[in-house]
Amino acid sequence: MAHSGPPSPDQYTAQPDYWETADTLVGNAPSTLRVILPEVYLKETDARIPAIREAMVDYLDEILECHPDAMILVDRTLADGKHRLGLVGMIDLEDYDFRPGSAALIRATEETVPERIPPRTIIRRGAPMELPHVMMLIDDAQKTAIEPLFKGTADLPVVYDFDLMQNSGHLKGYLISEEMQAQVLSALDALASPQSMEQKYHRSGLAPLLFAVGDGNHSLAAAKTCYEELKTRLGDAARRHPMRYALCEIVNLYDASLEFEPIYRVFFGVDPVKVVEDFKAYAASLQGEASPQAVRLSHGDYDETVTIPHPVSTLAVGTVQSFVNECLSDRRYGDAEVDYIHGEDVAVALGAQDGALAFLFDGMEKDELFPTVIFDGSLPRKAFSMGHAADKRFYTEARRLG
Repeated sequence: MAHSGPPSPDQYTAQPDYWETADTLVGNAPSTLRVILPEVYLKETDARIPAIREAMVDYLDEILECHPDAMILVDRTLADGKHRLGLVGMIDLEDYDFRPGSAALIRATEETVPERIPPRTIIRRGAPMELPHVMMLIDDAQKTAIEPLFKGTADLPVVYDFDLMQNSGHLKGYLISEEMQAQVLSALDALASPQSMEQKYHRSGLAPLLFAVGDGNHSLAAAKTCYEELKTRLGDAARRHPMRYALCEIVNLYDASLEFEPIYRVFFGVDPVKVVEDFKAYAASLQGEASPQAVRLSHGDYDETVTIPHPVSTLAVGTVQSFVNECLSDRRYGDAEVDYIHGEDVAVALGAQDGALAFLFDGMEKDELFPTVIFDGSLPRKAFSMGHAADKRFYTEARRLG
């Protein structure tokens, strides 16, 4: 679509003004904003779905340009001027399994929360098209799959080339040739070979892992759920249906622009003093064998770093999330809610509000991701973010589903 759309829908969930500004910027122009549902509006799903469905039909009939059997090479200029290289194509949901302990070719990187899937299946189920914000990571330190394609961009058709809204950089996409498609598929096959797996992870007999879901985990889980529902209804005929596949962007874990950022937690509707006391007691009670961790608690003038001497979780985000899960499960703070926040300044500002408390901590190193998924399983929910909120994948491409 030629008009700038919004970023990944799970961004700015505590900042509705961002989406209000996006709405004003789009106005009456065709935009992907009209055919997606930002997470900030998930509670309004039923009310918003009819207009989204209508816009999808209109855009398919009058706005979108069709490129059959296509792959799009993406050059994203981030707000800081760095370039992130990617490739948009579809993955086979038969090869994807988000359940814990999966040995599938495509796996979740973080815990999939079952109750977060149904609202997204409502959006996808019966939709005439999909728009991806899913980003897949490949572990390609030698840069064999995506990067070589950019050497031939001078001869490729440009399918879009425009600035993104709200200081989010620039996006340019190229339609690659059939020969280049075959080239990248061969490189991906090599990455998942037994020899490559053993060389990278120093163990033989590992189940191949080609794609790790870097962003959009629950959206992809919803796509898988919808496809499994279709298989129940149609049997083998479902394997020939467009719902068997999901559109996504593939990015190399070793892309120079790719940086892992922590996703912070902010409690709302609590007594901050009580939460601080409880967290300190929780931290002191742990008797795990992981290395010591530090978690910063912030509420206005109060700002303190709490040390966890013997954590159970390898990552600080896992320790915090375990505490959060306990608090929400036993409802010790009544109707308190937790939001997942990108950006230290935003988390601190939100934590300064009345009845709020922010939890901040160091993020994980990106080269820890694939070994962790292979040997330990998925990480805690929203364990990391790939860059700042403004750098997230924007909705640009679409694929017909029916």
